[in-house]
Amino acid sequence: MSTFIKKSSSVKETMELGRKLGESLEKGTTVCLTGDLGTGKTHFAKGLAEGLGVKENITSPTFTIVNEYHSGRVPLYHFDVYRVHDPDEVLQVGFEEYIYGNGVALIEWADLIESILPDQFLQVKIEKTDVEDERKITFHEVGKVYPFLEVLV
Repeated sequence: MSTFIKKSSSVKETMELGRKLGESLEKGTTVCLTGDLGTGKTHFAKGLAEGLGVKENITSPTFTIVNEYHSGRVPLYHFDVYRVHDPDEVLQVGFEEYIYGNGVALIEWADLIESILPDQFLQVKIEKTDVEDERKITFHEVGKVYPFLEVLV
């Protein structure tokens, strides 16, 4: 599977990468978003939602585990599993129905529930660099080739 790396020097650029990706996503795609606190995961998620055509205000579902958005061209299921202590908590909210459903699943802090992730997903890792405000964003295909990633190159 391929890995693509992009650099972002601002919140606006991070959101733009998310938007470009969102425009290309198809139903049934799972995007696993990882990175330390403050790296821009939620900004990326907002851009991705915009690319899907979501009209609602995107917020990180830290206390509810998942927010559903149905105003885009396909539903967006936005997970934030930062506060999850056991992957079973995520399974109890219907995780598999979301992952294998008719929408796009976006999972922030996906590395915390690695044991229950599907066999195929797009991993997006956001990291700070030594340059102020710069981010290294790594896109890695797991179990499947995602030809739409070429729009980001």
